[in-house]
Amino acid sequence: MERHEIEVFLTLAEELHFGRTADRLGLTQGRVSQTVKKLERRFGADLFERTSRRVALTRLGKQLRDGIEPPYQRIQEEIAAVAAAGRGVTGTLRVGFSGAFTGHLLQHITEQYARRHPGVEVRLQQIQLFDPLGPLRAGQVDVQVTERPVNEPDLTLGPVLVREPRALLVANTHPFALRGSVSIEDWADCRLLSVGGASAPQYWLEHLFPTRTPSGRPIPRGPAVLYWEDAMTVIRANQAVCPLSLAASRYYTHTGLAYLPVPDAPPLEYGLVWQTARSTKLALAFIRAAEAAVNARGGPDRALATLHDSTRETT
Repeated sequence: MERHEIEVFLTLAEELHFGRTADRLGLTQGRVSQTVKKLERRFGADLFERTSRRVALTRLGKQLRDGIEPPYQRIQEEIAAVAAAGRGVTGTLRVGFSGAFTGHLLQHITEQYARRHPGVEVRLQQIQLFDPLGPLRAGQVDVQVTERPVNEPDLTLGPVLVREPRALLVANTHPFALRGSVSIEDWADCRLLSVGGASAPQYWLEHLFPTRTPSGRPIPRGPAVLYWEDAMTVIRANQAVCPLSLAASRYYTHTGLAYLPVPDAPPLEYGLVWQTARSTKLALAFIRAAEAAVNARGGPDRALATLHDSTRETT
């Protein structure tokens, strides 16, 4: 088998989806299908069972995967290790994230990064709501994924990794919970969660938790919280509502909550950011790996959804 055939076969064996396999490898679905058919003709047997609804490995497909995947991974890891050592990419990298869904994405990125840079230990750390940039400036993390906008003279912005529609999180007993969606103008008719002791820039808070609707109506404020976990408690108690990414509905599945799309709100973006004065080889290598992993998942608009779907299929 040639290298590109091994890559197509192993990626399809992992994804069990021709579209996602094509996205990850930067190929067309037709090219993926042709490669698989070519392999099956060579072996004289089907490697995958395909229907209109699912793709699954055959017995021989599983045998081939189990036989070639470990040595192929070892070869790739050794090549990456030598290349990383030659570039001086070793040590510990601390990466911050602000929510469960960006943390899930970073875990996937870290797994791929570790294969290429086995000499680097990556430590993930959750950044709390009330101080989104403090740990970065204090040197507690080297790079982090955080909500945009970030317009700070001492910080450098990297690629956007996640772009998701906005939603309003309410208690399932809230009057809005029976609606299919809400408008930003509707926010003036409820109390919006506020962030206590916030050291975040005012423009950042205004973007995420606006004080007025687009028409200028004031948006009342509810209780102040410091952590996302506290926010869930306040919202379930019907003391406030909270705007957030619709992706949260796939990760924060607490009972008593309802996620309402906000079609007229701009999407929320989550991107990499780091201190300009503390750029390191480790961080820059991780940033490149993160961007490549997201592009392989269909880009910022699709990365979370495809990752979530593939995780469900393998559990």
